[in-house]
Amino acid sequence: MAYLFIFIYILIILAVIEISALLFIYTGLDKQIARFQVISMMTGTGFTTGESELILEHPLRRKICAFLILFGAFSLAVIISSISSILSEEFLTKEVGYIAAGLILIILILKMPSVKNKFIDWLKHDVEEHYDFTDLPIKDVLLTNEDDYILKYPVLEDSPFAGKKLSEIIDPEKDDVVVLYVSRGEITIRKECLSTEIQEGDDIVVYGDEKTIKKTFGDDSEGKEVKKEG
Repeated sequence: MAYLFIFIYILIILAVIEISALLFIYTGLDKQIARFQVISMMTGTGFTTGESELILEHPLRRKICAFLILFGAFSLAVIISSISSILSEEFLTKEVGYIAAGLILIILILKMPSVKNKFIDWLKHDVEEHYDFTDLPIKDVLLTNEDDYILKYPVLEDSPFAGKKLSEIIDPEKDDVVVLYVSRGEITIRKECLSTEIQEGDDIVVYGDEKTIKKTFGDDSEGKEVKKEG
């Protein structure tokens, strides 16, 4: 009976992982990143990676994160207690089985296309209604249309932009592109970014129409891009 209890509780843990990963995915997080971060938070390992910023910058993801950290600590205590008392304790296997079945049912419901779409819409509405504008992730703030695009373009040694001004590359009156800033080491250039001569090692951050940006900076740009996920 004790072994069955442990097996069912492990099923509960797996179900919580799956539900949490689905919720992260519905908030716009990549599937592989979501699952890895959920496991990292529950086990307390690996959450200090750079990808953790994707969790911390989103208000709803932070709440899920807090739950997973607490649930992971609680689950570890339950499993250790179960193993240490495996021959002397009476386990509530039946009750725990009901919980596991309920969680599996939740997973099946969340994976239904109609429920998924409604849940995604609800999450977006909840974020807009209950959180400050500055708390929202960059994709929810700037990427409002399918063609919106953000690119961080590094100026390398052989870059054709080195030695030029951005006003020679981008026409703000014709091109649907806005230069957010130019990063030069610890210096961030905003006000005079269009008239500043670009140097090797600079990072140019631009926002606007995806086709125009790719036409200007190239489809094979080595920069870091951010796109709206459909």
